[in-house]
Amino acid sequence: MTAPGAGGAVPLIEIRDVRHTYRTASGPLPVLDGLDITINQGEFCAVVGPSGCGKSTLTRLIAGLMFPDEGIVSLHGERVRGPRKTVGMAFQNPVLLEWRTILDNITLPLEIVAPRMSREARADRARELLALVGLEGFEQKKPSELSGGMRQRASLCRSIVHKPEVLIMDEPFGALDAFTREDLWQTMHDLRAKEPFTALLITHDLRESVYLADQVVVLSGRPARTQFVQDMPIKGPRPLDMLYTPETAQILSVLRHQIEIAQGRAAEDAA
Repeated sequence: MTAPGAGGAVPLIEIRDVRHTYRTASGPLPVLDGLDITINQGEFCAVVGPSGCGKSTLTRLIAGLMFPDEGIVSLHGERVRGPRKTVGMAFQNPVLLEWRTILDNITLPLEIVAPRMSREARADRARELLALVGLEGFEQKKPSELSGGMRQRASLCRSIVHKPEVLIMDEPFGALDAFTREDLWQTMHDLRAKEPFTALLITHDLRESVYLADQVVVLSGRPARTQFVQDMPIKGPRPLDMLYTPETAQILSVLRHQIEIAQGRAAEDAA
């Protein structure tokens, strides 16, 4: 059993000294080099860093879709050895099935992980989530009839319909306009208030990371290491106007500086 961390927090996801190299036609391509991250039970962790630094590789390792060359990725203190039903995933592309209604798209994971669950119960669960994200009344629409933001809301519902304990998100809001993106950030807080889960978010948007996350992890350039961890002073749901406070501006400045270091555009801070 994993021991509690600081303040009694219980680590759920632990990444210890993880290294990984892709074998390509042009030779080895190291992407992770001694990565260390701890995500506590119920925590929202955002991971930022330069493009190509291995953020998406990290999500696949946690999801059990691939395995590190060295080091350990563990969940509840047990090494991740393959995909788990308790992990949900959401991506930049909602990947909804065009021939299924929104309701049937959302119930799809339940058909796979809970085949004995009645059709009525699956539909009730999907409707519950649709109401939470403001899509009540769109159950019988097809994906092509919804806007990009609405499709992403439906995708989020599908990713948590089976009540995963971990939700991994790989830039789910990256393709949306600024207004829709901010609206969905608030939706994420609403979802977590009603549907508690531990979250890992990959993002290039620093404002998104500080608004949604309890901790922000900055990765170095390729091959990636854990360069910096920013614990947010406000945990859980927070008002959108916190993005415009002097305290948040200071945190954003620190994170931008760390990204510049990762990109080789600024010198390492003196110890």
